[in-house]
Amino acid sequence: MKQAQSHQSERKRVLIVDDDPSHLEIYGMIVDRAGYRPVPVLVRFAGLEQVPEEEIAAILLDYRLNSVKTAPEIAQEIKEKHPEAPLLVLSDVWTMPEDIQPFASEFVRKGEPETLLNTLRKLVTPDGAGDPAERNQ
Repeated sequence: MKQAQSHQSERKRVLIVDDDPSHLEIYGMIVDRAGYRPVPVLVRFAGLEQVPEEEIAAILLDYRLNSVKTAPEIAQEIKEKHPEAPLLVLSDVWTMPEDIQPFASEFVRKGEPETLLNTLRKLVTPDGAGDPAERNQ
């Protein structure tokens, strides 16, 4: 059990930000099975309760949130603490909305888990093997 916990702590963390607990659970399972450590954060009506301080390798952010804060406002708040982490916007719209573009690295439509994982892997490897750009050198 101790080895499993040790391996879990070595996996790169992916912050998952959504206002729907079931989406946090679903995306958490997807990134966990891909070898990442999910860090779910529920967006409440007033916004984020707290942005985690721990090291984050990537951020998944739902675009349509039931909150007084917009997704771009929440993205800015998160990026202030984690400026190097790529931000992937998840939405059911067809293209990335213009207001989130300054914060986003990629856009993925909801309901496309393979595209999500391929995009995430392109930006961040799941284990401690380094980033894809470093492997290609």
